[in-house]
Amino acid sequence: MSEIRRDRIHNEYVLIAPERLRRPDLHAKIQRPKGLKSKCPFCEGNESLTPKELYAIRDNEPNKTGWKTRVIPNLYKAVQVELEDTSLRDGLFEYIPGVGAHEILIDSPCHDCDIQNLKAEAIENWLRSMIIRIEDLKKDRRLIYLSIFKNHGASAGSTQDHPHTQIIALPMTPQSEQNFLEQNMRYYRRHGRGKIEDIVYNEIEAKKRIIHNEGNFVAFCPFASAYPFEIMIAPKKNITSLQMCSRDDVASLSECIKVVFRKLHIQLGNFEYNMYFALPPINSNFENESYIPYLEKNYRFIIRIIPKIYSLGGFEMSTNMAINPVSPEESAVLLNSKD
Repeated sequence: MSEIRRDRIHNEYVLIAPERLRRPDLHAKIQRPKGLKSKCPFCEGNESLTPKELYAIRDNEPNKTGWKTRVIPNLYKAVQVELEDTSLRDGLFEYIPGVGAHEILIDSPCHDCDIQNLKAEAIENWLRSMIIRIEDLKKDRRLIYLSIFKNHGASAGSTQDHPHTQIIALPMTPQSEQNFLEQNMRYYRRHGRGKIEDIVYNEIEAKKRIIHNEGNFVAFCPFASAYPFEIMIAPKKNITSLQMCSRDDVASLSECIKVVFRKLHIQLGNFEYNMYFALPPINSNFENESYIPYLEKNYRFIIRIIPKIYSLGGFEMSTNMAINPVSPEESAVLLNSKD
């Protein structure tokens, strides 16, 4: 039986429709031929094929072999740090030059190692590299919001086989995040708690959608999952942003991520996916200044993992309402069945 569920985070509705599993294209895969490692600019030994690194975990000199993670400017950047962030108008048409930063975090030297193949220590290095870049980009007061995400596979938007993560810093807050800050503040004033805090509490109480518990983090298939096998990882206490994690928290989060990807890989095989970190603003401006003082009390960062099992259609695009053919309860049962 179909159900329409409300997504409390994004204030949208999701249609859970198991009958859609009969669609013939649901499990269609788009296979892309692997690129040659000898020509991969992200592989160890090909450092000369990329711009000079911004940061790396290594014990030797920059831009040489011997690194564990590496951060470089994106050659095909969407925004540029050299521009000015002055707002311009032409009648009703307002625009800002594309000021910002666009960086590539090369997850590891291994060309064929996705997250489930990495050791926990390598995932820790990956997370710590993000934290270093967040702290550095935060120093530029023009930069307000960070988008950190992974596209894995052609259907997820990836054009480079070697596992990597993108970091984009913007001079404004995206409207969806601005809406969440406003709704979260209203919720906090009414309940004395943030939305994510109550969602995590209720998911833990319900138990049936939990995938894994590790230290201060829990992974679960959200009640209003928009996609089959969608997983959210969230702190069980108020950890506002990734850079607020202690060393123990980073270790626990690394193990949690590894377990989640192992379970997804067992169930889905070598699947394609999008993954992103939902983080609070890194600096204050006129849009968010009223929310900044309360972030430590009502905001928790989350990680969202979205396997790309089938393509969106006209209904989803016209209504901004997802149809999910696999209920989160069933997804959780399947993901936990091989433990």
